[in-house]
Amino acid sequence: MNASNNPQATGQSVIVVGGGIGGLAAALALTRQGVAVQLLEQAAHIGEIGAGIQLGPNAFAALDALGVGAAARGRAVFTDHIIMMDAVDAHEVVRIDTGEAFRERFGGPYAVIHRADIHLSILEAVQQNPLIRFRTSTQIAAMSQDGKGVEVTDTEGNRYRADALVGADGVKSVIREHMVGDPARVTGHVVYRAVVERENMPEELRINAPVLWAGPHCHLVHYPLRGGLQYNLVVTFHSREQEQWGVREGSKEEVLSYFEGIHPRPRQMLDRPTSWKRWATADREPVERWGQGRATLLGDAAHPMTQYMAQGACMALEDAVTLGEAVRRCGHDLQAAFRLYESVRIPRSARVVWSTREMGRLYHARGVERTVRNMLWTGRSQSQFYDALQWLYGWKVENCLAGNTAQ
Repeated sequence: MNASNNPQATGQSVIVVGGGIGGLAAALALTRQGVAVQLLEQAAHIGEIGAGIQLGPNAFAALDALGVGAAARGRAVFTDHIIMMDAVDAHEVVRIDTGEAFRERFGGPYAVIHRADIHLSILEAVQQNPLIRFRTSTQIAAMSQDGKGVEVTDTEGNRYRADALVGADGVKSVIREHMVGDPARVTGHVVYRAVVERENMPEELRINAPVLWAGPHCHLVHYPLRGGLQYNLVVTFHSREQEQWGVREGSKEEVLSYFEGIHPRPRQMLDRPTSWKRWATADREPVERWGQGRATLLGDAAHPMTQYMAQGACMALEDAVTLGEAVRRCGHDLQAAFRLYESVRIPRSARVVWSTREMGRLYHARGVERTVRNMLWTGRSQSQFYDALQWLYGWKVENCLAGNTAQ
């Protein structure tokens, strides 16, 4: 939505560091409160690496609040189910229907989308917004603040000043390093991601759902992208090596070496990709504060998490909308707004970080733990599944500052 639909510009300004999904969404949310934004992105070109991501109803509630829900829906694939299979014997463990009853319950759909497509859906609105200035090839080296504002300096020595600062600069956030300075927690779990063309996807696996095959110390996920013309494939395993946090090219040979004893039905997918990107994953322990004074954090900079609940981008979108609502609630007192925002976002995102770790343990269960895992959801009705997911998918703009999305 253009700034012409926004409240009158207030004369306030915020620097947002990072032009990913969270940073772009934060810029839109702030301009909807009349705040001008200087977006600073270290990459030379705006875009996203990676492959697919999943969007729950909470993400669509946030996208709608930012005025970009229709654009995102136009590029997404709406799924029929969320499915977990046992990768050893290929039997179904869990199937959650995400059709009409799910949409009625949570007020929105479940969908999958290419990361570049969701980024583009937000970027288009940012580029049309006269309250947003966007600068690329700008890597931040230092920040400082005083009673009147915040200043950041890039690696070229350029300085940028505004009333406040939002660090949305990702998992290796420079802004977090300045404000929190805590270490990352390298998980030892390695994630391989690839995109497979439809004709190269086994026909029996062309399923309109995120399908997770849970194996001992490993799992696979696949789902359609771009109208089913492509399929996203993600494989995860516990590495034998001492991992360093980062991304590099991977090899099919390494992937295959971790998937011995897996049923042929999911295992056949491992031969399909022509190239793999390899992520050594990390998260961080939740902390009691993300910033102080006129600065705060958002998205992966605030709460990096592993991928086991598919909520990383969803949480960043929630963050952005909540930040904008906090500015409105606090009458444009940005310091008060940042602390209000943190007071509701820190416990919610911490719950997701910890829940995500536990889901990773369940997915990778072996032996007796695998047997127990496979029994956990036996006989559970769809409405019982929905009840269990209410805390996560029940998030809406109307309740985002309440600190409780169960109602």
